[in-house]
Amino acid sequence: MIKVLYEDNHIIVVVKEYNIPVQADSSNDLDMLTIIKKYLKEKYEKKGNVYLGLVHRLDRPVGGVMVFAKTSKAASRLSNEIRLKKVEKRYMALVHNKAKEKEVLKDKLLKDEKTNTSYVDEKGKESILEYNLIEYRKNMSLIDINLITGRHHQIRVQLSHHGYPIYGDQKYGIDKSGIQIHLWAYKLKFKHPTKDEIMEFTYYPDFK
Repeated sequence: MIKVLYEDNHIIVVVKEYNIPVQADSSNDLDMLTIIKKYLKEKYEKKGNVYLGLVHRLDRPVGGVMVFAKTSKAASRLSNEIRLKKVEKRYMALVHNKAKEKEVLKDKLLKDEKTNTSYVDEKGKESILEYNLIEYRKNMSLIDINLITGRHHQIRVQLSHHGYPIYGDQKYGIDKSGIQIHLWAYKLKFKHPTKDEIMEFTYYPDFK
């Protein structure tokens, strides 16, 4: 059953669980767009196709709060807000080693289309995030991340590059035993596409 945090005529805000693709990919596994369309079709007994606009993404292994557009007007306006960097996205991550109390990470990232990975390279696009340390124990740091730019795999690549690989990250980390990645998009804040109202949603991770 999908977790719906909010819904009106223009948007639907949901919780994406770990390891679910946002949209259909080569794995043919059930994806968020399909799940939500099915939910809307059944809830409103709609015939034919259901419109659902994808305006932002989360990496497949990562869970957290997402907003989808139920109308093309909402999709266009939300996409524009994201392009103008007016949407606030915050994440929590559990990382190896002791992180600083507060830090801004600035790197240039390049994406390798063949391997679907990104890496730090001077020829890449500027990538910025800032984090605050929440708690440190047993050589692990729980951090709160404010994502300034939205590059491919940005959080995972930058933290690993700076010596803080995310616990359970199979691609960029040091844990290769199948542990679930400890990265979660816990907060989403944006202006409603049709109302003069700031919407804010939080859903905290259950890191174990």
